[in-house]
Amino acid sequence: MSVNHGANLYQLSQKYGFSKDEFMDFSSNINPFGSSEKARNYISEHMDMVSMYPDPEYIELKQSISKYCGCNEDNIILGSGATELISSFIETVNPESALLLSPAYSEYEKELKKINCSIDRYYAKEENNFKVDADDLINRVNSMNHSLIVICNPCNPTGFAFTSSEIKHISESTNAWIMVDETYVEFADKSIFSSASVTDSCNRLFVIRGTSKFFSTPGIRLGYGLSSDSGIKYSILKHIDLWNINIIASKMGEIMFVDDEFIDSTVKHMSSERDYLFSALSSIESVKIYPSYGNFILCRIKDKSMTAAELREKLIPHKIIIRDCNSFDGLDEYYFRVCILKPEENRLLIKQLSEIL
Repeated sequence: MSVNHGANLYQLSQKYGFSKDEFMDFSSNINPFGSSEKARNYISEHMDMVSMYPDPEYIELKQSISKYCGCNEDNIILGSGATELISSFIETVNPESALLLSPAYSEYEKELKKINCSIDRYYAKEENNFKVDADDLINRVNSMNHSLIVICNPCNPTGFAFTSSEIKHISESTNAWIMVDETYVEFADKSIFSSASVTDSCNRLFVIRGTSKFFSTPGIRLGYGLSSDSGIKYSILKHIDLWNINIIASKMGEIMFVDDEFIDSTVKHMSSERDYLFSALSSIESVKIYPSYGNFILCRIKDKSMTAAELREKLIPHKIIIRDCNSFDGLDEYYFRVCILKPEENRLLIKQLSEIL
């Protein structure tokens, strides 16, 4: 993995002499409680399926996603992870100019540069706790006549999120395409923040989700996009290979999207541990904490007694890895991000941070 996408556990384990499994990786935004047991058990008991082709229409998988998202089944586009859909959508829309909400994930800029798109940035302000006013954003888009708005919702790394009604308002108040990356929306209240159902009525809205983070399945490479624009769907599907989702990913998706016990348990545990981490981090006097709707919390070393990179190095011998956020555009060397892990790991993090800071 590149430096922009978290820690390379293989390199760190060689350098420090730890097994990669010993590290508590607070730089990785993946659900620490693992994937759906029902889905895993089904796969392990039906391995003969690898000798079959997947359903080319993925009917049952789309039915599960539709039920999970509360969206029209016909509006679902499947992809090999969210990244493939980000690339496919940007290539299809081919915008002349795009507005990126920053700080944000670097992959958006990378894909826009491939098509020589003019890139503008709307910087969320630290003094506002990185909250963004929807009407101010609309004015910026309309005044600059941008053809695409890219929104990570909740935003990585700040944790800010627009409500679905705000996303709808932005869509109805501009002529721009809106790409909403909802990679982390399941860690928030979906009934408030998810724009999945909004895609049924807003045809210039494209919502992207993956299964790597909430469902803890980065290895199966399963993502999906939602759009009610038939032209966009047709154009994207033209460039996607037949059977682009392998049968294991397809079957896991069919089960885990409707595994209510797994979903409810994950939401409960992650919400509880986020509350704990936010409270505990807030008690460290030299650290400022920013509200978050994701499964991570952005922090800043207020007294500048050390940089985030220096703090990261001090934590690694304790088998703890945090995310130095200096590589995010708009954040300086004193910002770091921690993800929510299991209770015992979260408490060890607080203990070490308190001792160091």
